[in-house]
Amino acid sequence: MFWTMPKSGQEISDAIISFDPITLERKPVLKSDVIAEFVSLNNQRAVRIIEKIPEREGVLEADAVDQLLITTHCEMQRISEEFQHGQRVAELLQPLLRALRSGGETSIRIVDIGCGTGFIVRWLSAQAMLGDDVEIIGADYNAALIKEAKRLAELEHLACSFVEANAFRLDHPAAIYISTGILHHFRGQELIELLKQHNRQETLAFVHFDFHPSPLAPIGSWLFHAVRMRQPLAKHDGVLSAIRAHKSRDLLEAAKVAAPEFISTIYGTQLWGLPIPRVFHALVGLRSAYRERFLQYMGSRIASLGKIE
Repeated sequence: MFWTMPKSGQEISDAIISFDPITLERKPVLKSDVIAEFVSLNNQRAVRIIEKIPEREGVLEADAVDQLLITTHCEMQRISEEFQHGQRVAELLQPLLRALRSGGETSIRIVDIGCGTGFIVRWLSAQAMLGDDVEIIGADYNAALIKEAKRLAELEHLACSFVEANAFRLDHPAAIYISTGILHHFRGQELIELLKQHNRQETLAFVHFDFHPSPLAPIGSWLFHAVRMRQPLAKHDGVLSAIRAHKSRDLLEAAKVAAPEFISTIYGTQLWGLPIPRVFHALVGLRSAYRERFLQYMGSRIASLGKIE
């Protein structure tokens, strides 16, 4: 059944769960507050979805919310597999890693921010494409998602790690931070503050994939989710993610303000070099010392890189 496309506003998944960013303590979420927020946005579809989530004494039940988010991440994984997202992440990480190694770096740590159920970390580990000198870790605030990521990694016999943590507060910072689909959740100064977290001596590069905005993106996302997705929350938030996505220029400007020690560029806005917009693009940042090596190792894929600023 087709449904009304949301026009703007917050995603349901952001509204039904809340954590303290320092302690990671989970905060109670009042169902009435969440419903009132979406009523104010005139988003009745979101209201109907939230009304079905069980509550206890007015607070959304944590277990019910977690199971809903796990189911949603399962559907997101299927889309990532169909769009070969793991391969695209590897396409950027491999030349980045070669550049770092040629510059003398060893024992390189990669941390996936907001990893969810860990599809990208698990995919990269399963393909063994990064090298034995690379440690890859997925970090997320949500203990239920991390538990599911660990369960899946164990079933798949993978040598990767998942931690319930703020990715930027680990005992040992990453050399490379990566993410998929988180940048559009941060608006204005919040986006600046997120990107500022890369300003630490140990961090040498970052790669953040997110939806690529275009005139076709909202209707294309709406049609795809209507046909391919089953979970109402996944349909709602998936379409809204495409609508809320940051333009490439805005991401570059934010990166220049927040992380001036890095040079930055956008990767993969067009399909096969044609004027056909890709579903995802990536904000790429790296230390200037590795610029020439990175460009060299990109090979033919350099055509997909924008101007490095």
